[in-house]
Amino acid sequence: MHDADYAASFDDPGKPQAQPVETAPEPASSSSESITVFPHPDNTRYYLGGQANSIGQVNDRFHSPYVGPNSLLPAIEPKVSFLGTFYSAVQPHRNLRFNTDLILDVESAGGRGISQALGLAGFTNLDVVRNPNLGYAPYLARGQIHQTLGLTNYMVDAERTPLSLATKVPARRFDLRIGKMTMPDLFDINPVGSDSHLQFTNWTVDNNGAWDYAADTRGYTYAAVLEYDDEIHHWHARYGFAAMPTVANGIDLDWAFSRAHGQNMEFQLDKSFLPGRHGETRILSYVNKAHMGIYKDAINNYLTGVTPTPQISYNAPFGTVKYGFGWNNWQELTSNLRVFSRFGWNEGAHESFAYTEVDQTVLFGGDYNFSRWHMPYDKLGVAFVSNAIKKYHQLYLVYGGLGFLLGDGRLNYGRENIVETYFNHHISSGLFVAAGLSHIGNPGYNRDRGPVWVPSLRAHVDF
Repeated sequence: MHDADYAASFDDPGKPQAQPVETAPEPASSSSESITVFPHPDNTRYYLGGQANSIGQVNDRFHSPYVGPNSLLPAIEPKVSFLGTFYSAVQPHRNLRFNTDLILDVESAGGRGISQALGLAGFTNLDVVRNPNLGYAPYLARGQIHQTLGLTNYMVDAERTPLSLATKVPARRFDLRIGKMTMPDLFDINPVGSDSHLQFTNWTVDNNGAWDYAADTRGYTYAAVLEYDDEIHHWHARYGFAAMPTVANGIDLDWAFSRAHGQNMEFQLDKSFLPGRHGETRILSYVNKAHMGIYKDAINNYLTGVTPTPQISYNAPFGTVKYGFGWNNWQELTSNLRVFSRFGWNEGAHESFAYTEVDQTVLFGGDYNFSRWHMPYDKLGVAFVSNAIKKYHQLYLVYGGLGFLLGDGRLNYGRENIVETYFNHHISSGLFVAAGLSHIGNPGYNRDRGPVWVPSLRAHVDF
């Protein structure tokens, strides 16, 4: 990102002058240059910034012979969401090999999603808080310590972001983060489909839908993440240990880590399938332990008359375990065209607990950059995702059970198939507008309902 060697400027007064460092070739970067309303110099100890994102969506009238408590409603229902974030970070200890960042982000989320964000496993707006009663009150989104532990003086360039201020980092290093965070900040990242502010907006396009990652209703948790980076051999490995919510989709976290926690492991290989092009592959696994119900038990309780309807939370045992895996890849085909894919699977016997009601997902898509037409920040994206649930999860909904997102009262099962497309246009100085359109087949896995069309408009600004 920068060729200047400013190691000397990081030395503490009175200490011996650091030896010149080698600079490795710049690693392949998948992210485009950041543009904001206000400039953010790279040579300061602090970072102050922000963003605001508003998404308006409406669903059409669609075929629906019946509705349940958690159904997507068939009436025309325009809704608008708003998400604003203030980013702040400082480097109290600044050293090429041992940088320390203190990060504090405050956020406000408000507005509504269509049908109160119910009735879809792949919901159409990632910015929507799944508990509409939380309101607009600001809350702490991130509060963490980020410590780099360099293993070499061989330095590589790094992009400065609100989560990492250094612009030079050791080519081999450990990164440790402790505090409040959201796991998708570090795991399952894909430069084509991970950002609801400038890319796709669907929950199961921007994240792996089968990854039931530890989070409260707003998507945040307290965690520790240790990462090893080897830029020389182009691979990375990370492990995260995080607090789980006390109940499915709950705002409160369970601090009894012996009975409730989420573990995430990911291996990343920065390798292209095409010569001269950028590409990357990630393999993710996770194991959750929490107060989770079991679909088969809930069905048996209903069929034997213990409960009047299947109730997943009835007599749910503590310390039950859920696990899953994920694949994530992106590949540059030309200087303007990229493709990406995800696959996710979890065992599906235990209730969907923290993210969404998906037990298996397959995704592929791509984006096109209009730099050839002198519009380097304008993009067109298209993605297709197909979500599924396992046998007992299906039967739970067939018998009228309710999840935290789904429940039509009955179910004629089919995979939930979604196509999303968007065009994002940069107006000026960090201000973007986008138009999008989604088509959803079998909403909530129900072949009796839909299909559904959801157009959207988005306004975004990076300060």
